[in-house]
Amino acid sequence: MTQERLWQVLDPSWADPRVLSALLCGSAAAIVLLKRLGHRRIQQKMEEARRARDLALEQMEKAARRFKQENPGTQTAHILSLPMVELAEKLKEGSLSPESVLYSYMGKALEVTQEVNCVIDFIHGCEDQLQKVKKQKEKGLLYGIPVSIKDHINCKGHVSSGGLVKLLGQVKEEDSVIVQVLKSQGAIPFVKTNIPQTMINYDCSNLIFGQTLNPLNHQKTPGGSSGGEGALIAGGGSILGIGSDVAGSIRLPSSFCGLCGLKPTGNRISKLGVVSPITGMYSVTGTLGPMARDVDSLALCMKALLCDEMFRLDPTLPPIPFDDEVYTSSKPLRIGYYEGDGYFQPSPSMKRAIQETTKLLQEAGHTLVPFAPPKIDYVVDELFTRGIFSDGAAHLVDCFKGDIVDPNLKSQFNTYRLPALVKRILAIILKPIYPRIARDLNALCGVGSAKNLWDQHAAVAVYRTEFIAKWRKQRLDVILCPALGPAFNHGYAGKLFAATSYTNLYNVLNFPAGVVPVSTVTKADEEELKHYRGHYGDPWDKRLKEAVEGAVGLPVAVQCVALPWQEELCLRFMKEVETLSRGRRNV
Repeated sequence: MTQERLWQVLDPSWADPRVLSALLCGSAAAIVLLKRLGHRRIQQKMEEARRARDLALEQMEKAARRFKQENPGTQTAHILSLPMVELAEKLKEGSLSPESVLYSYMGKALEVTQEVNCVIDFIHGCEDQLQKVKKQKEKGLLYGIPVSIKDHINCKGHVSSGGLVKLLGQVKEEDSVIVQVLKSQGAIPFVKTNIPQTMINYDCSNLIFGQTLNPLNHQKTPGGSSGGEGALIAGGGSILGIGSDVAGSIRLPSSFCGLCGLKPTGNRISKLGVVSPITGMYSVTGTLGPMARDVDSLALCMKALLCDEMFRLDPTLPPIPFDDEVYTSSKPLRIGYYEGDGYFQPSPSMKRAIQETTKLLQEAGHTLVPFAPPKIDYVVDELFTRGIFSDGAAHLVDCFKGDIVDPNLKSQFNTYRLPALVKRILAIILKPIYPRIARDLNALCGVGSAKNLWDQHAAVAVYRTEFIAKWRKQRLDVILCPALGPAFNHGYAGKLFAATSYTNLYNVLNFPAGVVPVSTVTKADEEELKHYRGHYGDPWDKRLKEAVEGAVGLPVAVQCVALPWQEELCLRFMKEVETLSRGRRNV
């Protein structure tokens, strides 16, 4: 083998004559040249990905335009205005064709992404799927319904990038289980949507496809990590989306964009065929789930997914079909509630949303019981943060090898990559001044050994038992609590990862939890925000205040929680909240 060929095998960039020369001369300039060439290669890959996206969107636009020209009488505005359950009924009875619905949503999705940059790929197989759906003998529950899919959920013939350059060339050979089940139920996956780099962030930005904006206010983030889904659905370009959630990644964009979103129990829906930067982490439970404009849409999606085909494709799931009787029940509920979790003081609109919703529920005949989550500081620091980063964030830091860190993630990344000793020293220094930040730094050191990891898993189980015991003692059916919001200004999510405390609690517990919009931010909320101090008066509290400023008119949501495997009860409670809050707004 020649010397030149050997260099190419080791690293293609080293085959550059300038680098070879520098290396042979022992020059330090070689390192600089290698870095520059590495960056250039990364930039080239990103540019190729953007060109591929632009080409895909051009194909999508041509298909939508062709259909519109051939079918000038299509009632696009009417189709886009229909709630999903009504749309599904019209498709089944034949008063609307699957073509008219698919191409109407394709056209609208293009409009929305031009405005807010949320679609990263056109699933070109959707037109073939359309023809297959029309030939199905039995019409599935989602017959003809277009569905948008979060970037990291595998679709055959497409890339699941995770917002990372190193995953760009990996075209998937088959659909994820959830996409296969959606198709078996007659749904038509048609686009993939944007995410933040690595997805361990609740903004929605990466250096490949750029920043996604909130369609309700472009100065705000749509949330994340299912932010592309949130923006597309809120903008009217999709009627049903599939997201994922390990700290609030379905619930936060739903809250920020005024949508309904459900995080099911971890193993209720299959996760086979999904890319993750933290594969192998079991301390905190991630899951896939639906996002839509109303609760009935979520229920219909869950009913469609919880079918024999899913249980056949993934036999590790408990074969529990959707229980319609629970969802449609009108039995009064005993509801635990809290206005704040004690870790982050709720914004004025978050607190007001709980107060108004508890009043509505009480007036409707439900029983409301104050509830306080036990040991919330311990949960956030020791169970969530130390759990999700039990390896000291080593896996996550490794993801950035051969990549450039997105500016919105730099604050997090710079902390994660610090050596454990430095984190511990900083924690000791900061403890007297900023105890909450010191505890977070200490937790980011991870567990340190396999024995400690076992102890950490045991601690999660003990806490779950304690939480359920308190739930049972108060004889609760469900819990009502705040959802973080309103939508953050750009650039703050990456500096406030711990503010996911309101949502990440239920990933630690592995309870089903959903978000429902109930109100909008008022001028009075904005005025009260000026006096916000937080529980600690530390930089995080200051940032949270800045993050939610300027949100008058934007949605405010609440979170509804049930015990594990009780998604139907969670949805039934969400439906009750939705009905009551809509009734109040319509008066």
